[in-house]
Amino acid sequence: MRERLSLWAAFCLIVAFLPSQTGSVAVMSVDLGSEWIKIALVKPGVPMEIVLNKESRRKTPVAVCLKENERLFGDSALGVAVKNPKVVYRFLQSILGKTADNPQVAQYEKHFPEHQLQRDEKRGTVFFKSSEELQYTPEELLGMILNYSRGLAQDFAEQPVKDAVITVPVYFNQAERRAVLQAASIAGLKVLQLINDNTAVALNYGVFRRKDINSTAQNIMFYDMGSGSTTATIVMYQTVKTKESGTQPQLQIRGVGFDRTLGGFEMELRLRDHLAKLFNEQKKSKKDVRENLRAMAKLLKEAQRLKTVLSANAEHTAQIEGLMDDIDFKAKVTRSEFEALCEDLFDRVPGPVKEALAAAEMSMDEIEQVILVGGSTRVPKVQDVLLKAVGKEELSKNINADEAAAMGAVYQAAALSKAFKVKPFLVRDAALFPIQVEFSRETEEEDGMKTVKHNKRILFQRMAPYPQRKVITFNRYTDDFVFNINYGDLSFLSEQDLKVFGSQNLTTVKLSGVGSSFKKHSDAESKGIKAHFNMDESGVLNLDRVESVFETVVEEQEEESTLTKLGNTISSLFGGGSSEPNANVTEPVTDEEEVIPEAGKDQDQSEKQEESAPEKSEEGKEGEPQAEEQKDDKEDKAETQGETEAEKTEEKSDAEKAEETEAEKKSKIQKKSKISEDITVELEVNDVLDPSTEDMEVSKKKLQDLTDRDLEKQEREKTLNSLEAFIFETQDKMYQDEYLAVVTEEEKEQITGKLSEASSWMDEEGYTAGTKELKEKLSELKKLCKAMFFRVEERRKWPDRLAALDSMLNHSTIFLKSVRLIPEADQIFTDVELKTLERVINESMTWKNETVAEQEKLSPTEKPVLLSKDIEAKRSLLEREVNYLLNKAKFAKPKPKDKAKDKNTTSTENSKANNTTNSTEEAEKVIPPKSDYAEEVKPAEEPPTAEEKEETILELNPAENTDTESTESSKSEKHIADEL
Repeated sequence: MRERLSLWAAFCLIVAFLPSQTGSVAVMSVDLGSEWIKIALVKPGVPMEIVLNKESRRKTPVAVCLKENERLFGDSALGVAVKNPKVVYRFLQSILGKTADNPQVAQYEKHFPEHQLQRDEKRGTVFFKSSEELQYTPEELLGMILNYSRGLAQDFAEQPVKDAVITVPVYFNQAERRAVLQAASIAGLKVLQLINDNTAVALNYGVFRRKDINSTAQNIMFYDMGSGSTTATIVMYQTVKTKESGTQPQLQIRGVGFDRTLGGFEMELRLRDHLAKLFNEQKKSKKDVRENLRAMAKLLKEAQRLKTVLSANAEHTAQIEGLMDDIDFKAKVTRSEFEALCEDLFDRVPGPVKEALAAAEMSMDEIEQVILVGGSTRVPKVQDVLLKAVGKEELSKNINADEAAAMGAVYQAAALSKAFKVKPFLVRDAALFPIQVEFSRETEEEDGMKTVKHNKRILFQRMAPYPQRKVITFNRYTDDFVFNINYGDLSFLSEQDLKVFGSQNLTTVKLSGVGSSFKKHSDAESKGIKAHFNMDESGVLNLDRVESVFETVVEEQEEESTLTKLGNTISSLFGGGSSEPNANVTEPVTDEEEVIPEAGKDQDQSEKQEESAPEKSEEGKEGEPQAEEQKDDKEDKAETQGETEAEKTEEKSDAEKAEETEAEKKSKIQKKSKISEDITVELEVNDVLDPSTEDMEVSKKKLQDLTDRDLEKQEREKTLNSLEAFIFETQDKMYQDEYLAVVTEEEKEQITGKLSEASSWMDEEGYTAGTKELKEKLSELKKLCKAMFFRVEERRKWPDRLAALDSMLNHSTIFLKSVRLIPEADQIFTDVELKTLERVINESMTWKNETVAEQEKLSPTEKPVLLSKDIEAKRSLLEREVNYLLNKAKFAKPKPKDKAKDKNTTSTENSKANNTTNSTEEAEKVIPPKSDYAEEVKPAEEPPTAEEKEETILELNPAENTDTESTESSKSEKHIADEL
């Protein structure tokens, strides 16, 4: 019975580790840059890998081309941009979540004058209008790019992919983050998390250097200059102890500095304008090249190439054929000229470093190394200025500057997914912008005058870790009221950054039902209106709920029963505390989220909790100062009273205990109870309005229609190519002897005629025909040639299939003869089994001889009677019968020997048994057996016992056995969760 239970338990464990066949387990990450997009994937068998696009490149341009009947992405879209820039949309990141009056919208129009940006009167944002029919918002265009990225990941993974982690710039505010989430929703992606790109880079760095991280804090600065912006981040690495997984490495974001517009794209624009100036100075054309949008697009493409070349060379020649009016352009540009053009940009390089140090309250002496990230850090002048600014001996380049963010994000995606098991790496990200709650209330002065007092409560400080939850309690409201959620002190931003930042007012919260809750619970004591906030893993702030909390005193008149008293006594003996009722500690009055740690000890403990479980929310409370003090005093008194009573209980004499027991029986027992009433919340967004549900559905349908159109187009092109290839290949085959041998003259003429007819139709109408017509034409031709292809295919398969059948017949016959030579006393096979094998051998032999003879009488142009599938079926039947006998021989029990045999007979039998054992071991390794196997076969090993069976099953469970190499291989094969 015990063995059965253990076997059943092992079986349940194995089933728990089996992969689910119903859904996809692959997850992806998207490093969403301003110019490039990088995609990484994790799936079973592929730990972490960059996804290649259709051009086999590891990064794809963030560009989408929208023609009237065509949609292109990536490099294909950039190819169109040179010819027709009006239909190609790029660098969308800078206008996400921006109102029409934002300076970055005006800057975008300056950089790309070919686009008409219109104001959305409903939301105050912008949209692209290329025609009356074609109008797209930046979120819709980004959704197309994300959907395209998903398609690339699915092609690479060969399975559906829906879950993703998307990187965003650390300086993205609430409106910009919501815009990315809306784009992902339109694309049909399930966003596991929006991770800051600097955090993703830091995670990638730490994951591959786990052994170098210890309890001593290491401060590292990551300097990331991409195409559109620059960020400097100070990260602290060290190991911390956690309750769940022991000591684990952790990264904490200590300081961040950024420049929204400092990047490689601005350098390319300067270089483009310089090339335009050189072309105008050559005076090869009377027109100004800057007024020609197509020519400026060509110059921008050449400027991008030129910037890359000048990073490694002192000078280079720019060349463009047919720049404008068929005029070629050629000019030499030196690195010194390029650096002079961007001199003011290079002066801004140290800015983010200083901001990051100020935010972290650190100096460069505390920074161990500065690591370069981003493609634009390859510009030599950037490195020279940065090296001088940080005062280090050298700048580190020990991570992949292009792919670090994508790889770090996909590691986080695997950690968040339930399908994978990864080594824990704790991440404490930081909210860059402070958020506060503002509210007003009337107060009455001593002279009786009423005044309105405006209050501010900090909800999240600058650089506060997240995800975390906060609770604010309003203690002095008894009726419906309004409060605002706004950004806090943003004085650390420059004047230009404040203009780009947009509205500093987030949301107006209108509460209704407060007054009615007070009327409903008029006999209870109010504990305030509690608003529960949550800043999730994506850095997006949410108001989860608002509740009105009351406390009542419940009187229990009944005395404790004998069983209750006995239970209380037993619990006190085992450390349950005093059995005497205590009105203050029966039920906690305050919510656990609102407990504020005491200064000193509790603060340290709070920090430890944050370190040990960063994924859990940090909880706290902000409210009225007076109410907090009163509440804390009550809690302190309650704790003190509870401790004092417990101490007195231990010191009381028996007489005092008896008196108190009598007094308690007379008095009534009081118990406090908490009542919570949900408050209706109405939110009014003040920064950038989110699209309505109807608008989101319209956007999804718009993108789905485009996707369906693309799929239909791809299907038509695929069918057209298949038809074209079938016609050319079949026409060629009609001249090959292999095909001519199996068709009659009549069939040949018919097939040739139909192919010629189809070829003419292709030239005249085929390239404009619809998908349905192309499929019908292809199906008609395949049906006509089906018999010819079948006869050729069968004749190709005959030699190998017949040879395999002959080999099986030969081995089976030898095996049967050998088995029949075994003495009757040692025979392990029954007569029925041997006769069955003999019958199958004879039937197969007869069928083969008769069918081959019949086939030889037929003409090659006739339908064959010897079919390859029938030959394979006969071989498989014969193989199954032989394997059955071999498996029986493996586990057959040896028959008892006759004791009356003499020593010579015994020794002879022993030597035979030894030979049999050796041959049996060989037979277990090789199936089908050698020809001499049957002569030496003997009853071999006994069937495995229950213990042996249990041992085998447990090898499949990765949590049980790790001793032998076979178990290790079993673990890696059966465990669906790839450990990264």
